Amino acid sequence: MTSGIRVHRGPGVLAHTEALRSVYVDAFCAPPWNEDEERATEFVARLREDVDRPGFTAATAVRDGEVVGFATAWTTPAPFPTDRCHPQAAAGLGACRTTDWLCGARGIDELAVRRADRGSGLAGGLLDAVTEDAPGGRAWLLTSVRGGRALAFYRRRGWTQVTHPSPDGRGVVVLLGPHHPARFSAPLPL
Repeated sequence: MTSGIRVHRGPGVLAHTEALRSVYVDAFCAPPWNEDEERATEFVARLREDVDRPGFTAATAVRDGEVVGFATAWTTPAPFPTDRCHPQAAAGLGACRTTDWLCGARGIDELAVRRADRGSGLAGGLLDAVTEDAPGGRAWLLTSVRGGRALAFYRRRGWTQVTHPSPDGRGVVVLLGPHHPARFSAPLPL
């Protein structure tokens, strides 16, 4: 069995669109995410636009010639985005921290590995591949609080949670990468 990670900058990653969609379905259409296949279709449509974003970086994990995982990221623009879960992230950080900590930083949009390949180190390799040249070490992501396994993975990799979930345990949290200069500036989670 041979595996490896390949970094893509720009539209070259679109050659793997169907494989990425398949990995997305395998990773996110099961618990705890429970997304439907329409979200995978939305991801593919977003990806076609995302490849033109400043700082776009993707990585694919390939095992025996098959894509089994991927990550996508780009430089977060200013003003901070207002689509998808971005408003929740901004509300949790406040306007000043959002601008100072996230705008201009490498934002991780998606990280997915087929369920059969989890625990193999591929997710860590993908995350490293899309963050290794983050400007000033500034990398960040947001994830759902319902993904306990994902949160534990990020924490083991040195990512710091800098927002708190809502009292009912729903919503998203923002994490700063292990080299982000602001990672020690936020209060610790409750």
